[in-house]
Amino acid sequence: MIASIDKYLNKTTKAAPLAVFRILFGMLMSFSIIRFWYHGWIEKLYLEPKFHFHYLGFEWIQVPGRWVYLLFFICGVSALLFALGFKYRLSIITFFLSFTYIELMDKTTYLNHYYFVSVVSLILIFLPANMWFSIDATRDKNLRSANIPRWCIDSVMLFVALVYFYAGLAKLNSDWMLNALPLGIWLPIKSNIPIIGPLLDEKWLHYLFSWGGAIYDLTIVFFLMWRRTRLFAFAAVVFFHLITRILFPIGMFPYIMIISTLLFFDASIHEYVLKKIDRFIGKSFYHNENKTSIVNKSDFTSKLAPIMVAVVLIIQIVLPWRFTLYPGNLFWTEQGYRFSWRVMLMEKTAYANFKIVDGETGKRFYVQNEDFLTPFQQKQMSTQADFIVEYAHYLGKHFEDQGHQNVEVYVESVASLNGRPSQEYIRSDVDLLKIKNSLKHKDIFVPIND
Repeated sequence: MIASIDKYLNKTTKAAPLAVFRILFGMLMSFSIIRFWYHGWIEKLYLEPKFHFHYLGFEWIQVPGRWVYLLFFICGVSALLFALGFKYRLSIITFFLSFTYIELMDKTTYLNHYYFVSVVSLILIFLPANMWFSIDATRDKNLRSANIPRWCIDSVMLFVALVYFYAGLAKLNSDWMLNALPLGIWLPIKSNIPIIGPLLDEKWLHYLFSWGGAIYDLTIVFFLMWRRTRLFAFAAVVFFHLITRILFPIGMFPYIMIISTLLFFDASIHEYVLKKIDRFIGKSFYHNENKTSIVNKSDFTSKLAPIMVAVVLIIQIVLPWRFTLYPGNLFWTEQGYRFSWRVMLMEKTAYANFKIVDGETGKRFYVQNEDFLTPFQQKQMSTQADFIVEYAHYLGKHFEDQGHQNVEVYVESVASLNGRPSQEYIRSDVDLLKIKNSLKHKDIFVPIND
């Protein structure tokens, strides 16, 4: 087995697909930072809130005040630099660190595609994506090579395949497959869209989209891998993600997935694209060299690199299954829900009313959430238990600092999952200050009436 692994690690392939992916991914990331800045979301999401929700273990990451603009600037510039292949190792590490720091500043902004970007950029740190069609390769002939180890491209393709496959597996639940939910809730709201709008009220279309989405996610990678169906599959990718982008405001994720699937195409197509780009910009980034002895000449392709990438991929294979360690309905408790490629699977509405109680005298008063949280934060907080617990601890400390004695914090919460009748969500008799956010199961849920 070790011999087989060693033989595979020494196989080479054309570097062009990875170079194209580097360029498109970097340009898209740079544009997304500009877009985020332009829409004023830096101010709205990071500077306006008085309080920020934190990921477990990353409470030390804070919003650096007005310096957050510099952080976004560094992130955007580093994305552009690694797209150009300039000081690639430094620029991709800088992008990974700055983008991931931004992602970790506030749990409220969690999105699957932010997590996708962080994982891809982490993998790219260990890949020789600047060996071909880059400023680095143009300046350093010893670095330049038209061939790279095959595992470098296969690793990114495998990660894309995992994302699709897990997204498909997550759709195999009764709400999605048997009741066409939550699409049956969301699609009619979009009935004012030209041409297809009237169809979005039709029940049969809700089931078509639900079943079609599950089948698409579970099978699209296999069709992309087979040469005879690759063009058809890519057309399906473009159609699926553009329709998704039209119907739902999910940012850059559709475009990220579209460019990611280009890796499945033959290297000759990518080389053709690079030659066209080279002629258009009038530079000599494309070289007629075909070196193959690159396995031992670059630190990117040292023995450490494939091990590190393998560790990242193994984590991605295992992490989505952690939900099995928790009791209860996953969509109701959301314990083990994040970082598992469950994309747009539920419509959950809720409200949470917090009560501050003096444990000695029994005196109590209710909190006005708008005094502490933005509307977006309130919406996110009310539907997720770890948010509720963290916010309760913040309130407890706030009122203790104001001089209140024997502080206890309770929540009166009601939630509805995928159109079910509203019911109590978090037990109202639990002092949330006694509950700690951890990886352990939180025994605070009222079981869903399902």
